[in-house]
Amino acid sequence: MLYLLRRVVVLLTTLLLVSFLVFMLPYLTPGDPARKILRARTGDLDLDPETVERLRIEYGLDLPIMQQYWNWLKDALGGDIGISYTSGRPVAGMLGSALANTATLAISALLFALVVALILGTIAAVKRGKPADSVITTITQGFVAIPEYWMGPLLVLVFALNMGVLPSAGWKGPLWMILPCLTLALRPMSYFTQVTRASMVDVLESPHITAARSRGLSFGETMLKHGVRNALLPVVTLFSVWLAGLLGGSVVVEVIFAIPGMGRMLYQAITNGDVPIIQASVVCVVGLTVIITTATDALYRLINPTVRTSHGTR
Repeated sequence: MLYLLRRVVVLLTTLLLVSFLVFMLPYLTPGDPARKILRARTGDLDLDPETVERLRIEYGLDLPIMQQYWNWLKDALGGDIGISYTSGRPVAGMLGSALANTATLAISALLFALVVALILGTIAAVKRGKPADSVITTITQGFVAIPEYWMGPLLVLVFALNMGVLPSAGWKGPLWMILPCLTLALRPMSYFTQVTRASMVDVLESPHITAARSRGLSFGETMLKHGVRNALLPVVTLFSVWLAGLLGGSVVVEVIFAIPGMGRMLYQAITNGDVPIIQASVVCVVGLTVIITTATDALYRLINPTVRTSHGTR
């Protein structure tokens, strides 16, 4: 209970600090925030001073900084995180839709990567030193060196343009998810496979595996009941790191495949100087990262009870 309370305090403190830094973005960059808003809306560089002053009063930009931050924070906690400068739409609705698409893409890609990696990593560990191990290790290590901005167009060229079996871009159904998911999945799959192989090798050499076999369990039963569970521990941690990263960093893939996700929305907001979207996106990404990290730590302790025991005896 005390551990959970500490993590909640850390979560809230982090979000509060990040929210303040994000709120200060318009003031930390050169230029008048009111003029930035008008330029984002109209694209006009020659702005009327009276119009700028009216907008400054309308947005409360004439108030002291801390008063502005308090008003902004109260509105954000109430679900009002601003209006997009360029589209005039509420940012909350735009962010919710974009986050749902990004989460669907990231989770689908990582689940695919995890399932394939567990299979390949287990085979490589069981066949350690044999041709199957060498082939799996070589191929997966090769994927680590291939960035998404290269893999994405390559997959489009092969499967969409040359073979014509998959759509090249868009977000209209399961078929449209295959290429972007595969693009995002290959690199984490490589890391998951290597970690799974290393963990399974350690598990196979441990005494409790020998003891389980001596009790009459088959090799398959032993692997399912003892091997895979113990090998999952480091993979779960790595999965959370990749998930947090993909939720905020899938910009390249979303731009290549024209996916209306959070990464593409953030890219367009930075290009257009749309500060409310940038602020909301950054706070959302940081919050999700901290929440995912906390949940992963709790899951790790659930999978491995010795972590809870050792922590409780401190």
